[in-house]
Amino acid sequence: MRAFLILVLVVFFASCNDEVTVKPSAMLRLEYPEPVYTNATTGCPYTFDKNAISNVSVKQNCAVNLEYPSINATLYLTYQPVRGNNLDSLLYDAQKLTYEHNIKAQAIFEQPRVDSINNVYGMFYAIDGNAATQSQFYVTDSVNHFVQGSLYFNVKPNYDSIYPAVMYLRNDIRRVMETISWKE
Repeated sequence: MRAFLILVLVVFFASCNDEVTVKPSAMLRLEYPEPVYTNATTGCPYTFDKNAISNVSVKQNCAVNLEYPSINATLYLTYQPVRGNNLDSLLYDAQKLTYEHNIKAQAIFEQPRVDSINNVYGMFYAIDGNAATQSQFYVTDSVNHFVQGSLYFNVKPNYDSIYPAVMYLRNDIRRVMETISWKE
């Protein structure tokens, strides 16, 4: 027993002589290509510009998915025609969907969009934190068309890790909002 204790002490003191090497702090550096935009023609009552790294898939009722395979994210666009007095309920639902993420979000920033020349009005929501979605938006012409969009990553949300991708895709979403045009 005494020999074992001496052996443990020798190992303990021998291991204390190592010098500590301080490693510089590092961060993951994610770089994405400079965006190249093309017009997305979907056969729906609206068109918009999309990033060339995204793939467009049109679902029923003119719902469009912009899939970003290299980023592992999807921007889901849903289209609803404005009928009668349903604009209020469409706006309410879009805002409610956004603020349901308030439980996990650190902050939700609103950026209004008003383009009276092209008849596009809407709101962009930047959601910071570990919420399921980091960006949402809606645009409408207030008379005939309403498009709502939500960005989701195909991973468990960890805002610190996906932050560079979030910033890159927020610019794409703003481009979609800026270039959306309605077909009559």
